[in-house]
Amino acid sequence: MAGVTLRDGLKVAANVLLSTRKPMLAHLVVTRYCNLDCAYCSEYDKVSKPVPLELLLERVDRLAALGAQIVTLTGGEPMTHPGHEDVIRRIRGHGMVATTITNGFLMTKKSIEGMNEAGLQELQISIDGVKPDEVSKKTLKSLMGRLKLLSEHAKFHVNINSVLGITEERTQDALEVAETAKALGFSHTVGVLHDAEGTLAPLSDTQRAVYDKLTDKRSIVHQINYLMFQKNLMAGQPNAWRCRAGARYLYICEDGLVHYCSQQRGSPGIPLADYTTADIVREYSTAKSCAPYCTVSCVHQASFLDAWRGGQKPAKTPMPVAHGQPAAA
Repeated sequence: MAGVTLRDGLKVAANVLLSTRKPMLAHLVVTRYCNLDCAYCSEYDKVSKPVPLELLLERVDRLAALGAQIVTLTGGEPMTHPGHEDVIRRIRGHGMVATTITNGFLMTKKSIEGMNEAGLQELQISIDGVKPDEVSKKTLKSLMGRLKLLSEHAKFHVNINSVLGITEERTQDALEVAETAKALGFSHTVGVLHDAEGTLAPLSDTQRAVYDKLTDKRSIVHQINYLMFQKNLMAGQPNAWRCRAGARYLYICEDGLVHYCSQQRGSPGIPLADYTTADIVREYSTAKSCAPYCTVSCVHQASFLDAWRGGQKPAKTPMPVAHGQPAAA
């Protein structure tokens, strides 16, 4: 699986280091609808229609104009959108890195080949355990056939993410998920459940031990994430870092508004069509009150390369109350 090439990665890093006015990563919601109803997730509903394709393509064009480097399609379940591959194709047409987050249940040989042709570079599936129950259907037993199809046909990189903190009973399942991912040739990461404000849900001693075992200390990215963020959070301690959400990281909801992240909807709440470099500059230098206990890893990663750069000032207006219920980081 080709995935995101070293050349692509170096290009993204170089563009971010050369200018503080370009978003590194944007999450673009293509639909709020999901075909599943996992009990811990707040990022879906059962009634929303797909965002019209023409609006999504306009939003991709706008992200390209702002200098975004990576665009991740999310939801809800993005593969329920009939124009999923068209949006990927538009992202790649602008030279941006295209990734998608899916529950994997709609995966077929045809859909995989479609994503290959469109130029998808990375796909992530979160798997919550081994057997389905009332909390989640995203399990190895439910997805194994689809994972094998990905292993056989995908030309893009596949990452399997285990989530700790959902239930104590599922903790040991994360080890089997990791071994299965490795056997199929996929990479594996581990996330921690966060609450409605994006802060860490408490972990038991068992969950912390499994997290430590699953974290690949040989990986520089994992080491940085663990040392700079997760280590303190799991001990109930805050992190001192500069969140660049609204600048390096953009969350664009189904209504086309830019937010700090999925857990802090409402700030800045500006339509992407009206979002400018001036907004990026302002948010780059704005401190976020939720940052010390934040576990939203995509924001951590998008902000990391700017850790050495200048300070931030508090927001002029208070941040709104976060929306939703617990979700996976």
